[in-house]
Amino acid sequence: MRTLRTRVDPSDPTYAANHAANTEAASALSDELATSREGGGERYNARHLKRGKLLPRERIEMLLDDDGWFLELSALAGKGVDLIKSGAGMVGGVGVISGTECVITASEATVQGGSINEIAVKKTKRLADIASENRLPSISLIESGGADLPNQSKIFVPGGEGFRDLTRKSRDRLPTISLVFGSSTAGGAYIPGMSDYTVFVKEAAQVYLAGPPLVKMATGEVVDHETLGGAEMHARQSGLADFLAEDELDAIRIGRELVENLQWDKEGPGPRGPGDDPLYDADELLGIVPPDLRTAFDVREVIARIVDGSRFLEFKPLYGTTLVTGFADLAGYRVGIVANNGVLFSESANKGAQFIQLCNQRNIPLVFLQNITGFMVGSQVEQAGIIRNGAKMINAVSNSTVPALTVMIGNSYGAGNYAMCGRAYGPRFLFTWPTHRIAVMGGEQLAGVLAILKRQGAARKGVEVDEAQLAFMQKMIHQQIDKESSPYFATARLWDDGIIDPRDTRTVLAIALSACHSAPVQGTSTWGVFRH
Repeated sequence: MRTLRTRVDPSDPTYAANHAANTEAASALSDELATSREGGGERYNARHLKRGKLLPRERIEMLLDDDGWFLELSALAGKGVDLIKSGAGMVGGVGVISGTECVITASEATVQGGSINEIAVKKTKRLADIASENRLPSISLIESGGADLPNQSKIFVPGGEGFRDLTRKSRDRLPTISLVFGSSTAGGAYIPGMSDYTVFVKEAAQVYLAGPPLVKMATGEVVDHETLGGAEMHARQSGLADFLAEDELDAIRIGRELVENLQWDKEGPGPRGPGDDPLYDADELLGIVPPDLRTAFDVREVIARIVDGSRFLEFKPLYGTTLVTGFADLAGYRVGIVANNGVLFSESANKGAQFIQLCNQRNIPLVFLQNITGFMVGSQVEQAGIIRNGAKMINAVSNSTVPALTVMIGNSYGAGNYAMCGRAYGPRFLFTWPTHRIAVMGGEQLAGVLAILKRQGAARKGVEVDEAQLAFMQKMIHQQIDKESSPYFATARLWDDGIIDPRDTRTVLAIALSACHSAPVQGTSTWGVFRH
């Protein structure tokens, strides 16, 4: 493979301006992530610790291998959505336990007692999908008051999918483990109830469908928490508890031993080696991508800073040049890269479709680097078949079966989002940079289109356009789209698996690739009809 040569000049004023702006954006992201890690805040954390309990993130940290890693996912889910705290009241991600990659979830008991809100339901579903798609065992660290009852209408129906998914994992021989550290009430009781293995902490775990107050209201029975659903009762009488832990540390020890006992083997090929570092510093990514995404940059400069040895075998480099495709290694795994270098034309769409087919033929995972304003428009490209050719690429993305990882480094507009494997097309993992913007179209373009339509409508009616009203409408539309295309707006609604610092891209992709290879990596030769 050819080593990519850089043209980046750190002394260039434009590079310096880009670097300063992106450093500020990365710092703001770091602050947001720090806030999401605070849980319920100092007061509720202190109260939790005073009860002799570990905080959820401490439990995760002790569960992980000393030399393992934890890739947190959807850390900012729920940010700015109603009154939901950033993180949606739960911690989730992929980490290494006893040498095995697992999906780990933990109730954030310091946030409303770990009760489950509507965003937490979506986050739980997303984590369950990651476990199923990538054939990863799941381990849940539970201390939850069940559903957030005042918002039950947003939770009840979709929440049932979580229990269904647990039973289907068991059917598919994907192990599920529950470590119960405190209350697990009502719907929350079904999580250990439907898990393959359960560990209850003595004198702390309380699992029941209805607590003592509701039991008294429903039946008149007066009963204490331990008799109704305590750990020892479930270990000695009901049989719900498979293991009775003396304390939280003992529960974590048992959890690690259970994962070790699985003797879990990956079914995909391993890396061909540790993978050598890129030739260029990842910090330079901050100076390469402009904060104003209307300014072009060469995506090869990004590729050179994330792939092994900055080596890249470019496919069809002289054809369809607004799409860069080619082969590389990333952390020792062979990948096919599909990256935007401008708007998609017919030629670039055709090239993309062919390249995706080739990667499926050879069982090679795909990495999509999105910076796309969409497909080219206009009479010439329409007559040349832009829809027909764009459909080929979308067909290929839709039916591809090798693992796909998507990183949105810039724009993600219109059907370009679809062709470059956006959320709707099922990438195994999808991450964004702080520079990311997502919408049907940009705010300026949408405001302009609506203004044209208003003027045409007024002309048909033979009336004058109210220029002041039109200008106000354009301004409001522009502001609305700018807000809704923000990466924070998107990540809060789980349109991605998290915003990442650009400098961490290689590490994040390496972890995601390793997780993907827990499942078989198998391409397809079956496609829908390609219109020629």
